[in-house]
Amino acid sequence: MSRKKYTREDIIRIVKDEKIEFIRLQFSDIFGILKNVAITSDQIEKALDNKCMFDGSSVEGFVRIEESDMYLYPDYDSFVIFPWNQEKGKAARLICDVYTAEGEPFMGDPRNVLKKVCAEAADMGYTFNVGPECEFFLFQLDEHGKPTTKSNDNGSYFDLGPTDPGETVRQEMVLALEDMGFEIEAAHHEVAPAQHEIDFKYDDAVSAADNIILLLKRMIFMPHLCPNP
Repeated sequence: MSRKKYTREDIIRIVKDEKIEFIRLQFSDIFGILKNVAITSDQIEKALDNKCMFDGSSVEGFVRIEESDMYLYPDYDSFVIFPWNQEKGKAARLICDVYTAEGEPFMGDPRNVLKKVCAEAADMGYTFNVGPECEFFLFQLDEHGKPTTKSNDNGSYFDLGPTDPGETVRQEMVLALEDMGFEIEAAHHEVAPAQHEIDFKYDDAVSAADNIILLLKRMIFMPHLCPNP
């Protein structure tokens, strides 16, 4: 995913021109679980000025209650407009680094830790690139629209439809990712029944980690992309 370079003014203009109603400020806890707070477009300038505060003591593994005030510092270049559910309120995301009330990077934030390690590698003359091959399973929904562990997919490596009943879902996922600027190198059925793979073009480690989280935590668990194949 070749990221665009955005300025503060770029993002404010796009939010207005595209009539974006919600912006999701996203970060990870120490277990790599994606967290987010949604703000309205009226709050975008506050967010871009690093003034959005949250209670860090309520996030697993962050801080004690007396140290709870923490701030989200958005990465402008992570700005992406989501291509789904636009009729219910157009939304975008900004991935954030977590900072303490003293204005220091919080070292319990996995993204800050990765950035620190990448900087240390750069000081030694190394560039850390990652080419993710994201593997996952697609399962059926029950009569209430809840995910199950059932699938009628008996496909194997590189199979295609109708043996691969998840082919259409996987294609929709790839198209949605491309709408957000991802460069997808390949997508295919994997070895196990109901197992699939989507491969990204290599990128720097921080951008690749951001991309993996978006795919695994948002795309795969979108019910409208996971019908009963």
